[in-house]
Amino acid sequence: MAETLNIASYGQGIPLVFIHGWGLNSGIWQELIEPLSQNFQVITVDLPGFGNNVEHELSNYSLDNVVNAIAESVAKPAVYIGWSLGGLVATRLASLYPKKALALITIASSPCFLEKDNWPGIKANILAGFHRMLSEDTQKTIDNFLKIQAMGSEHIRQDIKRIRALIMTLPLPNKTTLDDSLALLETVDLRAELEPLSLPMLRLYGKLDSLVPKIVTQLVSELQPSSQQHIFEKASHAPFISHQQEFLEVLSTWLAKQHFDG
Repeated sequence: MAETLNIASYGQGIPLVFIHGWGLNSGIWQELIEPLSQNFQVITVDLPGFGNNVEHELSNYSLDNVVNAIAESVAKPAVYIGWSLGGLVATRLASLYPKKALALITIASSPCFLEKDNWPGIKANILAGFHRMLSEDTQKTIDNFLKIQAMGSEHIRQDIKRIRALIMTLPLPNKTTLDDSLALLETVDLRAELEPLSLPMLRLYGKLDSLVPKIVTQLVSELQPSSQQHIFEKASHAPFISHQQEFLEVLSTWLAKQHFDG
């Protein structure tokens, strides 16, 4: 059985579990908590080795071990919302634990982040470069990754400043955790798992995202035709930061149309 993780909970109602992306922590969701917790129970969870779970390190940082730890820590069935790497975690959780997932929402995510087999994605040499940078300077690597996430945004400097301020409220991961979790972006491929999913699914993208190519939206629609999607026209990799109000409206509107039993 996986060790229970530390989670934070706000408000009451249908649980919304937010899972952050690589290199960051649950502080990234801080500005969404107050508006969403008026109608939902907002749960933020740090991946093992990150933020409030910086001491909860995994000896084997596999996707399934991460998913199992989160599944053990969230008591009730919930809507799982994953950003970037968190989207892989949320998708795998919905696949492994269908009774625990009321719905699946991915933000700026892809079932396969690595470019391969005619699938568009991040080039292998770029991810290899991040591994090299991690071995030299952890903080600089995270800073460079923040710049890539905000690239394309109308207000890139403000976005980077806001993201950095939010995540610095919690402990940063160590080099080993960063290296091991980065490997998930290189190795995980959930394309075959999308089609069997039968729960409500919403996919949110930024049109200017430099990490998730635009064509991925079409390809995932073909893999999971029953899912719905929304593209934020002027956003990049973090639409909930750069276009917060529009993001909240899209998310809340979609959730209001669902009929949950939980």
